[in-house]
Amino acid sequence: MILTEHMKDILLHADGKALATMSGGNINVVPVSSINIVNNEIWLINYFMGKTHQNIVNNSDIALAIWKGMEGYQIKGNAVYLTEGGMFDEAKLWIGKILPERVVKGLLVITPREVFDVSASKERAGNKVL
Repeated sequence: MILTEHMKDILLHADGKALATMSGGNINVVPVSSINIVNNEIWLINYFMGKTHQNIVNNSDIALAIWKGMEGYQIKGNAVYLTEGGMFDEAKLWIGKILPERVVKGLLVITPREVFDVSASKERAGNKVL
């Protein structure tokens, strides 16, 4: 699935971002900060994730909600958690340039599967857009 340029812009400049994971029937939602888009995959950096990391290991299904002002999207997809390799090294270099004081524990690579509009609009809210 290819995200639109508009979706990518909101992802990269969102006012708010929240990641939902689930394992064993328990839902976990956390705010996320550092986000990037590489080859149409969404990269999230793990600085503090404990339960989220474990949930992804047990169940790769995620939902990411992002919004800017009154416009937003929910992206459902699959996440892979990396702690080594080329993508992980690239993520560490990226964060080292913008937040050198942060320690990168891991990289979540999300492959989008579905996108829903969550804008504050009764015409748009809840509509599947991709």
